Amino acid sequence: QVQLVEFGGGLVSPGGSLRLSCAASVSAFSIYVMAWYRRAPGKQRELVADITADDTSYLDSVKGRFIISRDNAWNTLYLQMNALEPEDTAVYYCYAAAVRLGTMGPSQNFWGQGTQVTVSS
Repeated sequence: QVQLVEFGGGLVSPGGSLRLSCAASVSAFSIYVMAWYRRAPGKQRELVADITADDTSYLDSVKGRFIISRDNAWNTLYLQMNALEPEDTAVYYCYAAAVRLGTMGPSQNFWGQGTQVTVSS
């Protein structure tokens, strides 16, 4: 099983910074990709950034402002968010894709409960 718990959301003024963390509790699975998604009010969920063993990718609107990172053991995922804009207001979700240890799949998806980020003056 993979359990994900997010930390670090809150209220921040435009132009400010926040750092989100996601603690992963893993048993009998091997994670191979982690990501941050967000869902703004009235909008569909969107992929903000993801990270694999050797690569990262970002939503165009956050490139140059957000940085995704993780520890080597896939125990913790981070999202450093700088120059925050009101449009970044959303519930942010931690995501992990994993396979059972000793297998090549099928891949299973795991989600955290979400943390609210509000950018407002």
